[in-house]
Amino acid sequence: MTPLGAGTLAAIVTLVADQASKLWLLNVFDLARRGVVRVTPFFDLVLAWNIGISFGWLQHDSQAAQLALMAVKALAVVALAIWMARSHTRLVTVALGLIIGGALGNGIDRLIHGAVVDFALFHIEIGGNTYNWYVFNLADVAIVAGVAALLYDSFLGVPAAKAP
Repeated sequence: MTPLGAGTLAAIVTLVADQASKLWLLNVFDLARRGVVRVTPFFDLVLAWNIGISFGWLQHDSQAAQLALMAVKALAVVALAIWMARSHTRLVTVALGLIIGGALGNGIDRLIHGAVVDFALFHIEIGGNTYNWYVFNLADVAIVAGVAALLYDSFLGVPAAKAP
């Protein structure tokens, strides 16, 4: 499989897994009705509607703000797709595919629901105080993994061939 094929496959698998998990949690498991579901002592399922961007930044519920976020995401996906099409290494191409698939998954949420469906919550209790991580979803995991792979490649990957 070519690097572009691997990146495209990564984007499709990410998008399908993300949307399938959200559809199942919303429509079959009915997470909204169940409330907080304790899975382990450090992990819960909880429904959160994120109207902002990563980590809940830029929380705006106006239609203009939502459209602006969608436009920025669409431009980012186009730029990443161009980068992916020009990439020659499998790691970078798959990393970009993960980011694209995650961005598309969250973008579909924003189009359908007006917000991104988040549901995974890690937490820890220390000395009677509970510390929570941000609520996130599979698309967010893919985006973070893609960015980590790009950082790895930029610092430790095979150096690019120099022009003569």
